[in-house]
Amino acid sequence: MNHQAIRNMMAEKNFRWRGHEVSRLEGFSDAVFAFAVTLLVVSLEVPHSFNELKDRLLEFPAFGICFSLLLLVWRTHVHFFRRYGLQTGAASALNALLLFVVLFYVYPLKFLFTLVVGHTRNMSIEPGQVPALMIIYGLGYSAVFIIFGLLYIHAYKLREPLGLNPLEVFLTRRSIYQNFVMSCFGIFSAVLAYFLGHRAGLAGFVYMFIGLYFTIEGTIMGKREKALAAQHPIVHE
Repeated sequence: MNHQAIRNMMAEKNFRWRGHEVSRLEGFSDAVFAFAVTLLVVSLEVPHSFNELKDRLLEFPAFGICFSLLLLVWRTHVHFFRRYGLQTGAASALNALLLFVVLFYVYPLKFLFTLVVGHTRNMSIEPGQVPALMIIYGLGYSAVFIIFGLLYIHAYKLREPLGLNPLEVFLTRRSIYQNFVMSCFGIFSAVLAYFLGHRAGLAGFVYMFIGLYFTIEGTIMGKREKALAAQHPIVHE
């Protein structure tokens, strides 16, 4: 199987990938994401006792959740640059801001989910500090998706130079809406945590409605996507 066939298998069904080779920008971004995953690991040393090993294993669920969230961000990042292959100054600046936010929020992310899974042996937080933690997480969550939304707005403005067809224009607009709606979940959770005070942990339940949103959005927008796909089928070169 040649490289072109492999690229065709990896490409999206309804979107032509304009970025076929990994650029220096993407290579640097991948290195940063890898470093962020490394920061999630409390210690790289081999445990010196069985008790230490048990402590490391108890930390695994929190690591798994954080790793999954970082993987989601990385996958979204890959799709954007594969779709448009942009290397503009604006795209580079927004990408740098995204990487900064990802690195800055690694420790708050790990701290929060370590508390969520109940492994608090080496951690402590006062009840009055919970709202601040939820606000920090909510704002960081929102920042990531706001940046992705701005990246898609930038791509949308370049739709003619990029040669986007009506289906791809629709999917670009859809991605803009999706990312800004996702950011709203984080903002709403942060605001709710501020007003809930010592019950700020309840603000985390806001994120449970993300699945409901995508179910409704997928049902409505999916029909429009299928209709456009029938009118403007994508031919992968």
